[in-house]
Amino acid sequence: MRTTAESSEKSSFLPSSSHCWRGVWPISSLAIRRVPACLAGCLDINSSVKGARFVRFCDAFNIPILTFEDVPGFLPGTDQEFGDIIRHCVMGSKHIRTDINFAYPTAEIAVMGPEGAVNIVYRREIAAAQDPETMRRQKVAEFHERFANPFLAAERGFIDAVIMPRETRPKVIRALRMLETKVDTMPRKKHGNIPL
Repeated sequence: MRTTAESSEKSSFLPSSSHCWRGVWPISSLAIRRVPACLAGCLDINSSVKGARFVRFCDAFNIPILTFEDVPGFLPGTDQEFGDIIRHCVMGSKHIRTDINFAYPTAEIAVMGPEGAVNIVYRREIAAAQDPETMRRQKVAEFHERFANPFLAAERGFIDAVIMPRETRPKVIRALRMLETKVDTMPRKKHGNIPL
């Protein structure tokens, strides 16, 4: 993929989320990616609002969106929760009508990472164990195997394919070709482009 025109955003403006116009195959699309070097890649309110604005703009004009996610989750803290972070969440899933979803074999598809989830779900078992640290490691491995991998999501239809990184470009091009003539059966004007 090659960048045809970088977005006009300043690099210092909410650097945890990067957006740019891309040329993939013969059509342009919006690429959204998270920047792991900023806030450890976490989503905060500001980056979510920024992403929601771009997504809504593209959706209003039927511009394809490529979303590259490498997000450990939402930025923890009551400030974020009370600020209603989830309202502007920008992630792609079948539940919000994305067309194609791919994942790498190493993807963890979960609301929370295995370590954090195990600390909550198995808190009593771990505390009661003879060797809590061994029990915790065992539960993390079990949780990862059962829930935090892309194969379960693919089995349930949330992921179209689990692909190797080297297959990304041809798979994305093939998906864009397939969707090139897609027509949504929606009202003539889906929605306006309200300021978010």
